[in-house]
Amino acid sequence: MALKKADIEKFKKRLEEMRYQMTNLIRDSSEDVKAADESKGYSQHQADEGTDDFNRTITLEVTSKEFDILRQIERALEKIAEGTYGICDLSGEEIPLARLEALPYAAMTVKSQEKLEKGLL
Repeated sequence: MALKKADIEKFKKRLEEMRYQMTNLIRDSSEDVKAADESKGYSQHQADEGTDDFNRTITLEVTSKEFDILRQIERALEKIAEGTYGICDLSGEEIPLARLEALPYAAMTVKSQEKLEKGLL
């Protein structure tokens, strides 16, 4: 069953809100990493520097994952503009509404996603 126009509008709003939140989160994380670099070197113990480096690495890793999600959100918004939202990028099948409710930026069905992750595609 194809998505209704009202459903698509609802998802578009949700995706735009997610994009806004994710953009702010990435910006804040980037600023935290930069601020940590600027404060480094003022009579800190080596162990403190190691902890700071570890925390910065974790922050960068999280930011990388958030950036991936942001790209997926952007792709979903592109699909809405193209009129292909809710259609799997790989199989061309409809993505179930329950999956879109859980992950509004999903671009594939679960079956296609599993194949991709297993390297079968």
